[in-house]
Amino acid sequence: MNKVRKAVIPAAGFGTRFLPATKSMPKEMLPIIDKPVIHYAVEEAVNAGIEEIIFITGRGKRAIEDYFDHSYELEDQLKKSGKHELLKEIEDISDMAEIVYIRQKEPLGLGHAVLRAKDLVGDEPFAVLLPDVLMTDAGKFTASAIAEFEKTGKSVIGVQEVDWDKVSSYGIVEKKGEGSAFDITGVVEKPTRDEAPSNLHIFGRYILAPSIFNYLENTKPGKGGEIQLTDALEAQIEHEGARGLELESDYFDTGDKLGFIKATITMAIRHEKLNGDLLKFLKNTIK
Repeated sequence: MNKVRKAVIPAAGFGTRFLPATKSMPKEMLPIIDKPVIHYAVEEAVNAGIEEIIFITGRGKRAIEDYFDHSYELEDQLKKSGKHELLKEIEDISDMAEIVYIRQKEPLGLGHAVLRAKDLVGDEPFAVLLPDVLMTDAGKFTASAIAEFEKTGKSVIGVQEVDWDKVSSYGIVEKKGEGSAFDITGVVEKPTRDEAPSNLHIFGRYILAPSIFNYLENTKPGKGGEIQLTDALEAQIEHEGARGLELESDYFDTGDKLGFIKATITMAIRHEKLNGDLLKFLKNTIK
């Protein structure tokens, strides 16, 4: 079985939930403290053992490419100023992984975005990381998902419990077995509480067998002409099965305003140069 070496990171969305800020700035470049959101996704992938990142971008996303490229003028200025620690940090960004870019010329859904990576992925298994999802475990979950795939050979879908009253907002899996890793027998998109087979929702981390491309190519467009990854996963599950892996730590949806604020506060509390003053501020502000 091939090792999981590649990760696809879709980054072609318009970021409408953050307008007007995202009118001229990719939502993936919004900063959490001093790093853009997408930096955390790349760090997570690299920490999990990924060697090559495939970005699926769109019009107006050039800032992502510039961020992960060398900035010779900036690096030269930092060197001349004697800011060697900051210089190393900047240089390390462009050396994190082998990075390539593919454009999604039309917003035709997550499934279509993943399908755009077919020629670069080839016959290898690969990870898909949605960059809006900011994990707090430094890649441990993704590494565990890769290990689960390499043990079973089946696609692995990351899931987490959600309140039963909120299942209608998510893709919900039907599980078989106990424990944090289990067989998935089906996926239901945004079911009612009565229809939901569980309260485990898909949250944006996948390790996929390359056969997913065959199912994506045969997936018919749905609402808005979009090709949904969930529809292809349903077909793959029916014919090949899949595994679910439950996340037991936290993550933040930074594509949502409240999630973005929570992520910023959480990462600031973890920041050794900020946490003392921040905690003091919060204590004096929240009464």
